[in-house]
Amino acid sequence: MAKIAFILLCHKDPEAIVKQAQMLTAAGDYISIHFDARAKKEYFQLIQDGLADNPNVAYATKRIKCGWGEWSLVEATLYAVEAAVEAFPRATHFYMLSGDCQPIKTADYIHDYLDDNDCDVIESFDFIESDWIKTGMKMDRLIYRHWFNERTQKRRFYASYNLQKRLGLTREIPPDIQVQIGSQWWCLRRQTIEAVLEFTRKRKDVMRFFRTTWIPDETFFQTIVRHLVPEREIRTRTLTFLMFTDYGMPLTFYNDHYDLLLSQDYLFARKISPEALDLKQRLADLFTAKDVRFQISAEGPSLFKFLTGRGRIGRRFASRFWETESTLGRDRELLIIVCKKWHVAKRLTENIAQTTGLAAIAYLFNEESTPLPDLGGIQATLGKRTRHRRALMRMLFDYFDTNRLVICLDPSSVDLLYDFFGDRSGTRLLELECKFSDEYLVGHASRIGLAGSQTPAETIQRLLPTIRQDIVLEGDRIRDANFENHVRMREGDDVADHVAVLKEFLSINDEAAEKLAKTQHLFAD
Repeated sequence: MAKIAFILLCHKDPEAIVKQAQMLTAAGDYISIHFDARAKKEYFQLIQDGLADNPNVAYATKRIKCGWGEWSLVEATLYAVEAAVEAFPRATHFYMLSGDCQPIKTADYIHDYLDDNDCDVIESFDFIESDWIKTGMKMDRLIYRHWFNERTQKRRFYASYNLQKRLGLTREIPPDIQVQIGSQWWCLRRQTIEAVLEFTRKRKDVMRFFRTTWIPDETFFQTIVRHLVPEREIRTRTLTFLMFTDYGMPLTFYNDHYDLLLSQDYLFARKISPEALDLKQRLADLFTAKDVRFQISAEGPSLFKFLTGRGRIGRRFASRFWETESTLGRDRELLIIVCKKWHVAKRLTENIAQTTGLAAIAYLFNEESTPLPDLGGIQATLGKRTRHRRALMRMLFDYFDTNRLVICLDPSSVDLLYDFFGDRSGTRLLELECKFSDEYLVGHASRIGLAGSQTPAETIQRLLPTIRQDIVLEGDRIRDANFENHVRMREGDDVADHVAVLKEFLSINDEAAEKLAKTQHLFAD
């Protein structure tokens, strides 16, 4: 009978990971866990303690910091696979999962399926000829080298990319490799996994190539497996059920999707909402059940398209995003930096992203030109962003695949602060208090249209006290709101004071906080 070694990549919610591992190993299978090194050490310790008595659990030979679109995701997978191959010699299949995945069939059904289908199941479409990539960069993923993370180091990513294009610094794809693309959620036989590991040791040229491709988790295993395994032994599909909304975001499943999930021709589903506790429990009970018959109708994608196309209200089978995404999520944390001097907040925000790896977006509700991913048009204008503020934020959490997000707001946006602090998510506020010279206020008056190049000096002098008072009143309104988790960082305070504030706001260690506190020319105009 098939014995599965699940390869689990995860980065949050240690209690849920423990439950997931206990469930998946209850039927005699195995699991190898890679827990992102960006996560807190105590979270990983909770997982190790919770699974200490389970002999069917192994851990990746090395924990690394993972980032979307990076080689690090493939590297983490390889470390977890190596650990599983070594620890579980009886494993016949290796199945990729994330912490958001849950089985939608019984363990018996899954084992029988793998016994009856002696093949590797992995999406592997021709990278060049297929239309798997719908929009955005295609060949440039391969022929240029990508050293930086597009989400956390956007400026460096595109500067490096554009420089290579301008100088014509393209590279050749290894001549005997036909690049494939597909979903990262695969199930491979042991002999295939061992052949892949051997290939990685021998073909250093191919490894160097994929290390600097963009989004290699969609191409690495897909290409290598197709290179090593005869086509007749590959099923070009995934056994993990996932769908995408009209806005290009993964569809999240809730408690009332149970019947829909069971009827799909898949073994697992992604992604299950962290709040869908009833659904998770029902699926866990189902996994160990016996003699369950499944009526496979596989109507999920067509039904979802039908219902959302008509704007159906309600959560069942998923509704339009502005109807379901009315909360950011109980387990999420929104970190808000408020500052009247936008360049000061942007300077700090950029350093926070580089130092901590947190996703950060500056003044998305105040500045229309703020770079944002394509979220189906909801991000197109300030009016749409503000009108669907919670939906937008939830989509950004999903886009960055994170539970912690940093944004900047102007102090005048106190209505947004009230809204976000009223959400079930955790919200923290860092107020940057700056000093305002008359010269800065004159420039501010010009930027907001109160003064122009022809405005008489005496008129500007009469305006300055009013502008200064408005800034003070904006700060007073924020303080009068008595928001929880509100800290202030004042220009002119000692570095030690800034360290304490940043440490509390970001929940980081002294070293990282000190590095941020010493941001060069932080409050300079």
